[in-house]
Amino acid sequence: MTRHVLVSGASVAGPTLAHRLAAHGWRTTVVERAPRLRDEGHNIDVRGAAREVLRRMGVEDDVRAAGTHEQGLRFVDDEGRAVASFPVDTSSDLDGPTAELEILRGEFSRVLYEHTREASEYRFGTHITALDDHGDHVTATLSDGGSIDADLVVVAEGLRSRTRDLVFPGINVREIGMYTAYLTMPHDPADDGWWNWQHLTAGRGVHLRPDNVGTTRALLSFLSDVRGLDALDRDDQVAILRATFADAGWAAPRILAALDDAPLYFDAIGQGIASRWSSGRVALLGDTAFCASPVSGGSTSLAVIGAEILAGELAAHADHTVALERYEKLLRPLVATVQGERPPRVDLANPRTAAGVRRLRRVARITASPLAQRLSGLVGRDTPTPIEAFALPAYPTGAAAHAA
Repeated sequence: MTRHVLVSGASVAGPTLAHRLAAHGWRTTVVERAPRLRDEGHNIDVRGAAREVLRRMGVEDDVRAAGTHEQGLRFVDDEGRAVASFPVDTSSDLDGPTAELEILRGEFSRVLYEHTREASEYRFGTHITALDDHGDHVTATLSDGGSIDADLVVVAEGLRSRTRDLVFPGINVREIGMYTAYLTMPHDPADDGWWNWQHLTAGRGVHLRPDNVGTTRALLSFLSDVRGLDALDRDDQVAILRATFADAGWAAPRILAALDDAPLYFDAIGQGIASRWSSGRVALLGDTAFCASPVSGGSTSLAVIGAEILAGELAAHADHTVALERYEKLLRPLVATVQGERPPRVDLANPRTAAGVRRLRRVARITASPLAQRLSGLVGRDTPTPIEAFALPAYPTGAAAHAA
């Protein structure tokens, strides 16, 4: 009998899992709280072993075509003049600050949805309100009054998942002490194809990034010891942003002026620290289980890799408890390495003092200089990151999987 998995969340981890399970002959249903496929979101990247998953899925070319084609990272001064530039290196599999596969979160979600909507059932505007694990199956009660019986439920929502709390209350979110406001603004003729980043005192940053849909993505980030700002209403968040960046030059006045009408997402950056990723017939995946945060990087790649491993282990083992144990055993060391003891670049990349900003720009200018680049070419690229070095297990799919 075909086994059935109910997935909560239609962003990245959920549709990737649905695709990989379908390749193993499983039936999947995906529920999503939002009323439609969400096209919001800023740049994410796919690196290392996660790119191999895209190749196995047959979607790498579509993801590449839908990418932002960002040219690289550029540090700019308070007038927007380039301080240091780090272009994309397409000559190596080792990515720099801008990965070869940079894509808007909404565009990535769309590509995954288009490749899974025929093999999986999607229910938008619906979320899980209760879970009842019967031992041999689990029943999910839905917000629309219906229910679904499944062999397994996988929660793949986000760092602050409400569905996760039904089974895993009290999951620790390691707050980074940084807030980021994401805006989508009209494109200006002066906007180029680079990720431009202006550093300001007090751990503040102003960013402009290109997209492939005719607009410009802006970010305002700042360090703060105050918690709960992400829970405020939009008017209060806008007031905080305007006060925080009132003295900033370059693109800040344009961004602050756009706050009246631009789509805004205000987020408290954090990491998900879950001591276990499954309980009975309910499992966690992606940011819901192991968010690395935009500061550490790698969250999207971990979600894609995790989906491949979870699907492969479920297909390889009739006993779901064995599969879930192996999923966690194989993936947790990589997650721990990526997350680290704490995000290592928060203070270094977001100086609090004018001297710190000057020092960062000076180091960046030296690192990006032609001499440094030539020396780097002589001694070789940096060693692979953990995601680039991760050995992805091989799982048979299709007829081979059923024969195994």
